[in-house]
Amino acid sequence: MENAVIQEPQISENDLIEKNGFDDHFHDHHHGDKFQSNFITTYIFSQDHKIIGKQFLITGMFWAIIGALMSIVFRLQLGFPEESLAWLKPVLGKWIVVNDAGIGTLAPEFYYALVTMHGTILVFFVLTAGLSGTFSNLLIPLQVGARDMASPLLNMLSYWFFFLAGVIMFVSLFVNTGPFAGGWTAYPPLSALPMASSGSGTGMTLWVLSLVFFVVSVLLGGINYITTVLNLRTKGMSMWRLPLTIWAFFITAIIGLLSFPVLVSAFLLVMFDRGLGTSFFLSEIFIGGQALDHVGGSPVLYQHLFWFLGHPEVYIIILPAMGIVSEVLSVHSRKPIFGYKAMVFSILAIAFLSFIVWAHHMFMSGVNPFISNIFVLFTLIIAVPSAVKVFNWIATLYKGNIRFNPASLFGIGFVSMFISGGLTGIFLGNSAIDIQMHDTYFVVAHFHIVMGVAAFFGMFAGIYHWFPKMYGRFMSDTLGKVHFWGTMIGAYAVFWPMHYIGMAGVPRRYYRFDAFGTFSHFTELNQFITIAAIVTFGFQLLFVINFFYSIWYGKKMTTKNPWKATTLEWTTPIETGHGNWPGKLPAVERWAYDYSKNEGSDFTPQTVPLTEAEKADVSHH
Repeated sequence: MENAVIQEPQISENDLIEKNGFDDHFHDHHHGDKFQSNFITTYIFSQDHKIIGKQFLITGMFWAIIGALMSIVFRLQLGFPEESLAWLKPVLGKWIVVNDAGIGTLAPEFYYALVTMHGTILVFFVLTAGLSGTFSNLLIPLQVGARDMASPLLNMLSYWFFFLAGVIMFVSLFVNTGPFAGGWTAYPPLSALPMASSGSGTGMTLWVLSLVFFVVSVLLGGINYITTVLNLRTKGMSMWRLPLTIWAFFITAIIGLLSFPVLVSAFLLVMFDRGLGTSFFLSEIFIGGQALDHVGGSPVLYQHLFWFLGHPEVYIIILPAMGIVSEVLSVHSRKPIFGYKAMVFSILAIAFLSFIVWAHHMFMSGVNPFISNIFVLFTLIIAVPSAVKVFNWIATLYKGNIRFNPASLFGIGFVSMFISGGLTGIFLGNSAIDIQMHDTYFVVAHFHIVMGVAAFFGMFAGIYHWFPKMYGRFMSDTLGKVHFWGTMIGAYAVFWPMHYIGMAGVPRRYYRFDAFGTFSHFTELNQFITIAAIVTFGFQLLFVINFFYSIWYGKKMTTKNPWKATTLEWTTPIETGHGNWPGKLPAVERWAYDYSKNEGSDFTPQTVPLTEAEKADVSHH
């Protein structure tokens, strides 16, 4: 390796890889090519991590459109309760009740089913699968310098279990009694008694079945991601040289592996209560004046089990977005990421703390106030590593030579959303304030901005940035910028007013507000929110058009590394086959963020050996 120190400008990246690369004899045996026989094994039952990543992404987009359309329907109900929805009858059938005058209203029991399904679909099928499924699959092997995941077969199964979960959830939408309508949290007794509401019967059974398959998918994917990061890093790729994206995906997979099984255990007990007559979560319930023989259970136990997943789930969604944004901001501001180790430690701190804050969702459920105090403390402490990240992102952007393209704009938008949505979380983390705010629109505003919209911004930043890697073409820059500004302004227009109506005490999940004299003066504001939501949805359709058009007709990628980034995924050929690198695997010589360092070039790829001057600089990894 000594002779590689003298850096001559004419040595290309390929030569370096060929010279110093790590030979795993892959190309001698062509392991990766034997599967590429026909359309079905190449694109449908593919074991190539890049194809599986695309499958997750496109399935997630399908679900995002369905979930968003649901929110539009119930927002129409909230904003314009007097207007006729008879025009939706062909789509929603019996759930639109038309009176003699021809005015159609949304059936009240179906309203809650829409809210439930919207939450379930967006949290699990779009944000969890869309972020971790897409980007962990696409980037982990490429950025650590591996041919593929540790187990391509399990990886393929992970997608197909997710697909199966999606099919079952989709079927549940068309059940005669309606889909599950007990809120995405599925609190008993609505979830534990089949006769509790119309959606608690078959709809609930299918809902649980779907989510169990979804958890199987998460666990198969997670085991793969963890194993790949630990065992398949290329020569020279120490943990401290990993890009922050990989750190984020790695820790996310660990959180998923520890928390999702607890959800399945809660579901199992719910199914026992439903079918076997047990009472884990039920006690002294009357239906229609008749006492049921369920005694001795506690719905609070279910809440504990659910939120033990539910809160880490928030970080399972947001951490990948944070990793993506760290990478995108560093590349497009042409600066090394500020405080790399602090960023890694803050991810580890968030992961640890995420498991001991869950009861802040339960301040109003009769939890002992002294226990609540402990959870208040940890909830406020978790704001610290988040604030470290925000500071480091802003410091990375400071005095950077920023390229304002859709990827970096969404990255900057993410930071804005994360700050504004995160600050409201500090209020809700205080049990004394939460007593006033609990179950109002303030909570809806908080988590939609910080976990919903911010996570979407991270996802969009990632899609615009790595789209050339996925499809060998670029998405339209102009449409991307229109999409950004429309979404940014639209998201704030939808969720910012909700803080206001929440502080005034407007409760969430209500069918209509005008029934209460107290809230009737918010009618215009509700109308504004609804219109803003419809317009914002229109901008997302623009993104979908841009995405699918660009796959076939976008501007072609002519160089391997269009963004001039340092990480390994940009050293693969433009048409990346299964196995990623045609010859030897690249060897890594430095960390992932050498930007604006050397004269003459504003970036130094990870494969370029350290110079003598750099070796003398001990601060470098």
